[in-house]
Order: sequence, then structure tokens, then C-alpha cells
Amino acid sequence: MMTDFSADQVVWSSKLKETYGETVELEDEQGESSVYNIIAEFEIGDRGYAVLGSPGKDIEDEIMHIVFSPDGLPELESIEDDEEWEDISELYDELTFPGDDA
Repeated sequence: MMTDFSADQVVWSSKLKETYGETVELEDEQGESSVYNIIAEFEIGDRGYAVLGSPGKDIEDEIMHIVFSPDGLPELESIEDDEEWEDISELYDELTFPGDDA
């Protein structure tokens, strides 16, 4: 899937924070739960994304899709497409650290 995202397409949002507060709890494939801080939420076109950070752990931020359940609640799902994940990750870096490429 070829994606072409640019910073001027980004609309900042706060649907997750409005629904769940500053943190969310996610369960991994092994059934273990972890709490993540909601660092940022944004939309590009009809796709929503969330950047999550794990407090107290020195690991890279997670970037996930925001999708909506049938009852309208925002939920998170993994980005399965590696190219899309890379594009969104680079875009978030560009939004967060503008001017690093100068």
C-alpha cells in the first residue's frame, strides 16, 4: 500500500483522551496488560492514529490505528502494514521535531 502523508494533512484530535483519560490499558498476545500514556492523537483523511508511550520503560513509542466500535467508542488496533507504520512514524517525527532536516 503506497501512502503519501504530509504534515499539512494532519488534524489533531483527542477522542481517546476524552473517552479514557490520559492513559489506556492494552493487552498483548500473551494476555499481559500494560498501561500506556496517550502522547498524541491525530487524523489524516479518514484514518485516526494514536501515539502511546509506556511510563517508566525505555522503549520506543507505539503508534496505533484508532478505530470505532459499533457502539461508537474509540478503540486501538495495530498497524499491520509496515510501509504505513513507517510513513506515520516519520510524519509524527516531522510534526514533533520540525526543522531537524535543516
